[in-house]
Amino acid sequence: MRCAVPVGPIVATFVAVTALAGTVRAEDLNDYPTSARAEYVFGCMKANGETRQAISQCSCSIDVIASIIPYDRYVTAETVLSMSQVKSNLGTQFRTSEQAANALNDLRRAQAEAEVRCF
Repeated sequence: MRCAVPVGPIVATFVAVTALAGTVRAEDLNDYPTSARAEYVFGCMKANGETRQAISQCSCSIDVIASIIPYDRYVTAETVLSMSQVKSNLGTQFRTSEQAANALNDLRRAQAEAEVRCF
């Protein structure tokens, strides 16, 4: 029994659609653990007042950040922030490394976007 429709174009179309679907954005991953989101919201609320409005704005903020940068990049930037405060040679490495600066710049851009959208 033969198929009336050539299978080649169907397979090619399926592969193309699958490849497009395989393009993953940070927001599609939703890879930020709840504890990381909660920690961010608690810190944000301390900085912005402990009000109901601050809960909404800070929750919005971490959601925007999570939609822009993947969690592993967020962890890297948070580590850079923490380690750059160490007053030793180790801290200097985190303050002067190009890779660390790039991770930190990614986080700052995401935070600026969150500020615009949420506050």
